[in-house]
Amino acid sequence: MAHIAFLGTGLLGSAFAEAAAKRGDTVTAWNRSAAKAQALARFGVKAAATPADAVRGASRVHLILKDDAVVDEVIAAARAGLGADAVIIDHSTTLPKLTAERAARLAATGVKYLHCPVFMGPPAVRSAQGSMIVAGPQAIFASVQAELAKMTGKLNYLGERSDLAAVNKLFGNALFIGTWAVLADVLTLAKACDVAPEDAIDLLKSIDMNAAIAGRGASMAKGDFKPNFELTMARKDVSLMLDTADGLPMAALPGIAARMDQLIATGHGERDASVLAIEAVSKSST
Repeated sequence: MAHIAFLGTGLLGSAFAEAAAKRGDTVTAWNRSAAKAQALARFGVKAAATPADAVRGASRVHLILKDDAVVDEVIAAARAGLGADAVIIDHSTTLPKLTAERAARLAATGVKYLHCPVFMGPPAVRSAQGSMIVAGPQAIFASVQAELAKMTGKLNYLGERSDLAAVNKLFGNALFIGTWAVLADVLTLAKACDVAPEDAIDLLKSIDMNAAIAGRGASMAKGDFKPNFELTMARKDVSLMLDTADGLPMAALPGIAARMDQLIATGHGERDASVLAIEAVSKSST
């Protein structure tokens, strides 16, 4: 079995370290708050005092850290113990531009680095479900592919463009967070209408959002805004929603209404409501 290290043992990092130890790997962990790494001892994970101590002898070094600044800081602190053949596997959600710069900087000094963010919560990590996306040199990916596959339900290699996993992670999180915001507004409407929140969510389960993304999303990406549901009519419906909420706090719909008003004022009212994306797609700039 492999000797691996985990730097960053918050909720996700702890779950990764626990799962790896249960698979039989030799696992060393470090966390800025030492107690979080020490709490993994019951799974056979050894806590290290420093990042350099944690990575010494490890063939893979997994990072699950807060942001770009912390990633750079921890990699710098780990370098003294990093073996020449060790692969840094960075699961952190980071800025695409800084991720690309980091990958180039590390490659120039001979450090093997892959960016591998995940769409997984701690329970999914423990059961190797969810998905992991990977960007970086193909040869490095090939050397760790089998081990990464053990960590996730779906492993998707995006190619050698070093920032592409960071970009796709933001795509996915935007969809999740946006969906949660709209669901919050649905629950606000339910409260205003004296409908049980559980019933409101049940009513939405028959709506196929995958089909909406595949169909309407594909048209939006091509800049095709032929009307199927006119923007002016969609704006009317949003007005009904805001009026129904009757002043209760809303997470997403007020901002959507404001953007619709801008587009209607500039002559897009008779186009499809998906014209909200017009400035995001170059072909629809006219």
